[in-house]
Amino acid sequence: MASRRRKSAGARMSRKEFDQLFKEVCNWGRWGPEDEKGTLNYLTPAMVKKGASMVKSGRTVSMSRPIETLASPDNATPVVHRMTRLYQDARNEMEEPKFVSDHLSSELHGNANSHVDALCHVSYRGRLYNDRPMDAVTTEGAKSMDISQYARGIIGRGVRLDIPRLRKVKWLEPGEAVTGEELEEAEVAEGVRLGQGDVFAFRVGHSLRRLELGAWDIDKVGRAGLDPRAMRLLHKRKVSAFLPDGDGEAIPSPVEGVRYPVHALQISAMGLACGDSLQLEDLSWACQKEKRWEFMVAMSPLVIPGATGSLVNPIAVF
Repeated sequence: MASRRRKSAGARMSRKEFDQLFKEVCNWGRWGPEDEKGTLNYLTPAMVKKGASMVKSGRTVSMSRPIETLASPDNATPVVHRMTRLYQDARNEMEEPKFVSDHLSSELHGNANSHVDALCHVSYRGRLYNDRPMDAVTTEGAKSMDISQYARGIIGRGVRLDIPRLRKVKWLEPGEAVTGEELEEAEVAEGVRLGQGDVFAFRVGHSLRRLELGAWDIDKVGRAGLDPRAMRLLHKRKVSAFLPDGDGEAIPSPVEGVRYPVHALQISAMGLACGDSLQLEDLSWACQKEKRWEFMVAMSPLVIPGATGSLVNPIAVF
């Protein structure tokens, strides 16, 4: 069953078929021509309260990877972290208390560090989400739909679907894709169902494979993720945010001429709030301990005017 499922998930899709799928899941104009929040419009105060109702034991776990300061095959531009003031510095000699300080500089995207994308991050056929022009982003940053649109945070009910658990493997191998039908199978197996306003935590085991086998060149080797057609389910269920442990994208792409079709659909078409490069192993452990696969999610990107994303540390609360 699993091998047949993987073959069907990798079925090729023409550009014409993909453009039709783009139209099917498109949310342009749904919340008016000036909308810059996208699917976070589903995350109403009632949905936030529903997320808070998930808290029973008070157990908390992080869904973020540790920041990486060393280069690796999937991290060509690592974070730079340096100390700018030490206790031994002359500035501290006559002072009490003494202070230390440091500096951090980082790419806001990539395959190694956990981050969330703004809706200005991806264009398709010359347009951004909600039919905005590409010149909305310049060398000075984004004029609209930047990460500051998420300043109030993303707080709601989280639902984890664990595909390796469903397939009874440690992780999915690079290139394997997951269909919408398989997501529904995982729902049945875990006794949960994605609904309007939910935050979808999607595990393929990417971070565990990377931890145990080491980093790899994703462009050459591939990555496990969603089949583009699975976005129909997320659109139909009105999911507010998507938190995968890779970046949600199966590589190589099954769509001719479109290198990252899931990103085009989720950000450009749907306006879906998306995290990238998370780690869901601690979450999986907590789900097993709590014997449930729903929880509260609290995610708060930095407020960086004009930025196309932000490093982030999503927290699951049980």
